[in-house]
Amino acid sequence: MKIFKDYLDNIEYPGPNSSWNIAGTVKGQNGFYKFDTRPLKNNVKGGSFKTKADKIVCDIKDQYIIVDVEELHNYLKENSLKVVKIEDLISKLEWNIVLPK
Repeated sequence: MKIFKDYLDNIEYPGPNSSWNIAGTVKGQNGFYKFDTRPLKNNVKGGSFKTKADKIVCDIKDQYIIVDVEELHNYLKENSLKVVKIEDLISKLEWNIVLPK
């Protein structure tokens, strides 16, 4: 089973107290991004509108689901939501990537 960094090229790590955990380019994709890879706690992933991450990574069973932070924030604001299911994000957001482990 692959860990998330195995899907990245050009890896960089942040300094202390950063709101992102790893940066790089997803193999086979364009764009260098900062990723928030913090784990789920009780099937919940917290976040902040002040994050410096470009993408959020959810480690779900046998896949990694990557969503765009700006698009997620807009979706939450436009729909007055504080909690969403990852399944809804996959179908409602335009920018997402699902990587099998």
